[in-house]
Amino acid sequence: MTGGSRGIGRACAVALAQAGHRVAVLYGHDDAGAAETVAACGRDGRPEHAMAVKADIADPSAVNAAFDEVEKAWNGRVTVLVANAGVNRDGLLLRMGDDQWADVIATNLTGAFNAVRRASQGMVRARWGRIVTMSSVAAMSGSAGQVNYGATKAGLIGMTRSVARELASRNITANVVAPGPIWSAMTEALGEARRDEMVKATPLGRFGTAEEVAAVVAFLCSDAAAYVTGAVIPVDGGMGMGN
Repeated sequence: MTGGSRGIGRACAVALAQAGHRVAVLYGHDDAGAAETVAACGRDGRPEHAMAVKADIADPSAVNAAFDEVEKAWNGRVTVLVANAGVNRDGLLLRMGDDQWADVIATNLTGAFNAVRRASQGMVRARWGRIVTMSSVAAMSGSAGQVNYGATKAGLIGMTRSVARELASRNITANVVAPGPIWSAMTEALGEARRDEMVKATPLGRFGTAEEVAAVVAFLCSDAAAYVTGAVIPVDGGMGMGN
């Protein structure tokens, strides 16, 4: 999986490990966080079933090399991918610089494409696969100050649904999870007034947890979800209801 060094990514990695998957965490900068995720995945007594690989997700050659390393280490193809890596560089439209736009596109959308394209090679050969991309409620409802972020999260939906149609004949599913307000270091850093605003906009009246998102991801990666593809599943406490 990509972006697994903390938060939702770590929770997904642990949930997949608990479901019996070997978990390779691709990460960009947080060495300590990635190591903690690997340790968390190994708490079931099988530390050899988790590893971390540092790679720039926006660089196709780095992604290919990371997948090569994982497949060599475990002598097998990657057949489950959770594309979770993401960044935000918020700013109002009229003040948003070209680099703010380009950096978010490169990681959130191009990075997911790089990972999905590489992973699908092994899945097609195996004639089985699970792909899950991580979008956001912002993809459907928009978010002021996040034109770049919202664009990438909406783009993931179109990309994933196109992949779902292309690869369905090979018994490969591709789905999208769209979290809403989830308690994390990012939301913790928001001002109290902004957090209260988000809670009021959520019918369930609270922030979700990373583990609640991970449970949906784990289901989509399981045999039980074999007839689910091209779906966008919100985990947002009802915030995006009707979109």
